Amino acid sequence: MRPSRRIAVKVAAALAALYLAALAGLYTIMCQPPEVFGGIMRHVPDLAFMVFPFRPLWLRARAGNLKVGDAAPDFTLETQDKKSRVQLSSFHGVKPVVLVFGSYT
Repeated sequence: MRPSRRIAVKVAAALAALYLAALAGLYTIMCQPPEVFGGIMRHVPDLAFMVFPFRPLWLRARAGNLKVGDAAPDFTLETQDKKSRVQLSSFHGVKPVVLVFGSYT
């Protein structure tokens, strides 16, 4: 094999290894709690969203393990006026609850 070809193969292998390491790092970040994930992702350049398969990684990292019919995990949230907290389990058997997660900005 010619030296220039050997160098090209080594460079391609190094780039592939870096890409795979970055994918693993991105997946690990996606598995973190939202406040950690958001704090890190705000520093990621927009170009990364074109280079990496963000959506499939996100769907895999956030898939969870709930099945249809499972009880929703209990959690506590602050009210909009920030004066009190509400716990999901406090509504159990009292009235139906609809959870909507999304951005309203």
